[in-house]
Amino acid sequence: MPTGVALQDPRRQLFDAAVRVLVHDGVTGLTSRAVTTEAGVAKGVLHRHFADFDAFLAELVLERIAQVEAQASALREAAGTGSVADNLTRALMTLFEPVMVAIVVLVIARDELRTRLRAAGTARFPLVGEGVAMIAGYLTAERDHGRIASDTDIDTLAPTLIGTAHLLFTEQPGSPPEPAAVRKVVTTVLASAIR
Repeated sequence: MPTGVALQDPRRQLFDAAVRVLVHDGVTGLTSRAVTTEAGVAKGVLHRHFADFDAFLAELVLERIAQVEAQASALREAAGTGSVADNLTRALMTLFEPVMVAIVVLVIARDELRTRLRAAGTARFPLVGEGVAMIAGYLTAERDHGRIASDTDIDTLAPTLIGTAHLLFTEQPGSPPEPAAVRKVVTTVLASAIR
């Protein structure tokens, strides 16, 4: 990038580049140099906006967590409408899109990143924990509407759904499962809870 050329939104440009590198090259290919090369900027641009590479990655993950929290709010508002299985299937298909799956791997792979995220107030297992909270919040709202049995153990069902769905989404890298396969997981896990 020539000096004197202003970047419109360097943070966004760097985040978008990091996502592309992460999805195409995986965690091992995600370096500050790879990100700045992909973004088409000088390496110093990243360090001008972030204290270090882990600070940059933490901001990237926190941005994704904010998206999950927005999705959680919309999902809770959908309680009482449509079918529980369809609402959860759509939520899981959105939650475990390829970028999110790649970012979960990133969080698992980098100890310093997890430490920074926890210091920022994330779940103990960042992103996955927020996904569990999203599902638990929705199931609680559906229980309040009488569409989930009152004695349902939501604290067990929510992580069971997230864990099973995550495994389903990671079985075929680059090829997400069909919605019918996700719906089958949802209906199986919730078979005794749905009213």
